[in-house]
Amino acid sequence: MNTPQALGTLQTALDHASRLLETQPELAAEQAVEILKHYPRQPAALLLLAASRRRCGETADALSILRPLCAEQPRWAAAHRELGEALAAAGEAEAGVEALRRAVALQPDSPAAWLALADRLAAARNVAEADAAYARYIKAATRDPHLQQAAASLCNNRLAQAEALLRARLARYPTDVAALRMLAEVQARLLRYRDARLLLERVLGLAPGFDAARHNYATVLKREGRSAEALAQCAQLLAKEPDDPGYRSLHAAVSANLGNYADAIASYESVLERHPRQPKLWMSYGHALKTTGRVPEGIAAYRRALSMEPTLGEGYWSLANLKTFRFGEAEVLAMRQALGRTDLAEEDRLHFEFALGKALEDAGRYEDSFAHYAAGNALRRRMHGYDAQENSRFVRHSQRLFTREFFAERAGAGAPAPDPIFIVGLPRSGSTLIEQILASHPLVEGTMELPELPRIARELAGPDDQDEEGAFLNRLAGLDRDQLRGLGERYLAETRVMRKTGAPFFIDKMPNNLFYVGLIHLILPNAVIIDSRRHPLACCFSCFKQHFARGQWFSYGLEDLGRYYRDYVELMSHYDAVLPGRMGRVHYERLIGDTEAQVRGLLGHCRLPFDPNCLRFYENGRAVRTASSEQVRQPIFHAAAEQWRQYEPWLGPLKSALGDLLTGYPGEAPP
Repeated sequence: MNTPQALGTLQTALDHASRLLETQPELAAEQAVEILKHYPRQPAALLLLAASRRRCGETADALSILRPLCAEQPRWAAAHRELGEALAAAGEAEAGVEALRRAVALQPDSPAAWLALADRLAAARNVAEADAAYARYIKAATRDPHLQQAAASLCNNRLAQAEALLRARLARYPTDVAALRMLAEVQARLLRYRDARLLLERVLGLAPGFDAARHNYATVLKREGRSAEALAQCAQLLAKEPDDPGYRSLHAAVSANLGNYADAIASYESVLERHPRQPKLWMSYGHALKTTGRVPEGIAAYRRALSMEPTLGEGYWSLANLKTFRFGEAEVLAMRQALGRTDLAEEDRLHFEFALGKALEDAGRYEDSFAHYAAGNALRRRMHGYDAQENSRFVRHSQRLFTREFFAERAGAGAPAPDPIFIVGLPRSGSTLIEQILASHPLVEGTMELPELPRIARELAGPDDQDEEGAFLNRLAGLDRDQLRGLGERYLAETRVMRKTGAPFFIDKMPNNLFYVGLIHLILPNAVIIDSRRHPLACCFSCFKQHFARGQWFSYGLEDLGRYYRDYVELMSHYDAVLPGRMGRVHYERLIGDTEAQVRGLLGHCRLPFDPNCLRFYENGRAVRTASSEQVRQPIFHAAAEQWRQYEPWLGPLKSALGDLLTGYPGEAPP
């Protein structure tokens, strides 16, 4: 029976039974029985039979095979692992753990044994030892061929393939923390941050010492706008590894998101002192310096990054994005040379296109400038799909839902606090100037573009709805008074971390909140709402030449911009009709043309007394994160109002999309 041919036949049969074990254990058991007829007491066949019996719920039969098998094979790790699993299934938890301890002692590099032991220890609420066992599993799992295949797909950005492999793995091993973490990475890359967060919470519930997963978790929380929660995770990581550059860098970024720029700058400086050759960190350091008004130091940091990585397109765009910065001829040549390379990463290429567009605009070469802006936008549009119909459908749905009667029935609902001042509209509409004026008032604190309101809307929509915006509106309509008040109080509580002074009012300048005016009115009926509006061609083209890192996907096509602006105006007009007087409106051109009169009117709408500091807004040293940060540190900036006219020959698609909105804009003759 031990001829090479017979042994080959045996191995083929064993391999076939092993493949059946995970999906068809009954057939695996039948195959094992057939093998044992020809090879009585064959150890591998006995182990397969026992494993099949356990998976079929026949635990007593499995144990009757495994106990003598382990006695006969005392150094066979796989047999002791299966014995441990069977004992646990039979309710003999302690004996099961001991058998699994024996398995990992015999085979310390076995991922399956460590995972089984970790699961059994976790079930016994032995948290510390379970955490240690999961850590050993994670280390051993790097050699697991199934996880290696999924990791290769992830590294090559084959996300659908990686997701399929990982979900198949987790169907068999639902507590595989390494697979859960990798699946969370897939979800994060697909911008499904909620799904990624829930997966990582599952990982950390099983293995709280899995620091790499905690780092991922903090990163996802940051991307979701849950910066206070992310900071707490960073603190846990830094308590264990205070000098880890990755942890310290994330701490700096989260601190900046919370407006704690002194902490952010200190963290960046700490990392860069020990690890100076980190161009991306120099970039982030430059952003923090620029935001706090330390512009020359910020420029030096950007240039330090470029000296290490000359093809870092973000470095050139960061300089261009200062708006008041001007490139020299050598820098323009360097950008042209970079764009001529065939090996330039797409992300770097689009940054170079936007930066060179700005450099050529400053030089008065508008046709070439537009060509580069258009090329950058085309790249960005290809990377992120956008459907203009979704916005239009949302506006129509809002018009049907939010009637005078709808709001009248809910009058008096919501949290009564008058604290927030919402500035809504399109980006590049003058909203930063309005914010800076208001934040110069002693009763008002400027924060930044806060993510809390969009997050509330997303959560109302739910995670599984294809029509997310429609689901949000439908569920909002079904909320009772207590629920509306609860959402208002939640918003106030979650934004409190951004308030650093004792000022009674604060500003939320998220422009996209224009879609949530109805939500604002329902949950915060005494909040102030200001619509920041600018000439449609000036505003839309300013968006077109601005590279937004994320969130403004409508801005990468002229026709999409025009349609978005039309939807915006239509929605604001609807609210003017059903909530007369609720919104204040500031036209950028009037604000820069007759500043004092407009500021007085703005303060009146905000129920604030006039304060002369609001006319000296440029003296305010607060941190400003938006693209207009340098412009609002100067007296009224007139030059931007007419810049679009230099590009008028190429704005045909935008004009067509805007249509009759181009006639009769306040303070402007038709173009």
